[in-house]
Amino acid sequence: MSAEAKLREQMCLLAKSIFDRGLTGGSTGNISARTPDGGLLVSPTGSSFGRLDPARLSRFDVSGRLIAGDKPTKEMPLHAAFYETRAATGAVVHLHSCHSVALSMLPETDPDNFLPPLTPYGIMRLGKVVLLPYFMPGDAAMGEAVRGLAGRRSAVMLANHGPVVAGKDVEAACNAIEELEDTARLAILTRGLSPRMLTEAQIQALVTTFAPDWD
Repeated sequence: MSAEAKLREQMCLLAKSIFDRGLTGGSTGNISARTPDGGLLVSPTGSSFGRLDPARLSRFDVSGRLIAGDKPTKEMPLHAAFYETRAATGAVVHLHSCHSVALSMLPETDPDNFLPPLTPYGIMRLGKVVLLPYFMPGDAAMGEAVRGLAGRRSAVMLANHGPVVAGKDVEAACNAIEELEDTARLAILTRGLSPRMLTEAQIQALVTTFAPDWD
């Protein structure tokens, strides 16, 4: 099996795992990954994470031209912005995960640091997550908002919509976006209960050791 064929299978396997555990539903969410030749594989528009077909993934060449597969997700500008501004990006995942969307709706949520410091893994795998304002789905302005971050963040939260995470490969991106949703769930579960959060010293030790996007 070729490297691209393996990547196609991996994308569909991970997407189905996300779908089966209820982290995105229906035909929501999209996923993309860099191919060995520098092109992209992207989930098609209107497709379900639970039923992606490896042979029908949208295939772009290195110049960004669609050369095979179905029509891609309408969120392509969002994906393209990460690839263009973060050279190490090998995959991008966008979900409509419930707890992170709920947290994005609460007025006291910090837009510059969306996730509270509840566990070390949220910091290690995501760094600071920026809460972007609401955009209509498919609006190219979402991509421009990501470009405005100049590659300083690997994860953003689209208000009232869902998280988007870039990773070095498709497995890393999926693991990170699941961490985002888990942390958001913890934040919702503990809201109003005065949970013990990580101290500033503990946060700085994680930043020094694991070098996430924090400054």
